[in-house]
Amino acid sequence: MISHVFLGTNGFDEALAFYSAALPILGWEPRFEGDGWAGWQPQEGGRPLFLIGKPYDGGPASAGNGQMTALLAPSRAAVDAFYEACLANGGTCEGPPGLRPHYHPDYYGAYVRDPDGNKLCACCHSAEAEVG
Repeated sequence: MISHVFLGTNGFDEALAFYSAALPILGWEPRFEGDGWAGWQPQEGGRPLFLIGKPYDGGPASAGNGQMTALLAPSRAAVDAFYEACLANGGTCEGPPGLRPHYHPDYYGAYVRDPDGNKLCACCHSAEAEVG
């Protein structure tokens, strides 16, 4: 359903370090890097792609108000690890890991902003016993 997600950055090196630390925790591996762009794909290959780089029009990147990219995590422990990796690599907290039963009883998520202010979520929809 989704081909790719592209997030603009004003500091490519910082963004590359941030995403290189966080995305592998959720099962994404590097696909390419060069000329101020980088991309990751699911470990099993294919799509969707997750891309970062300078905006095509050459203007400054800016985070959208009300926009968020939510990524599936294989477990609650992966949500926790993603959150910690993001904070250790220039991200800021928008909501620590935890259950959010107002979404549904098993929703476990964490919310961060990357170094450019883009809002991200890592979430697991499985009951802890199923994640095992």
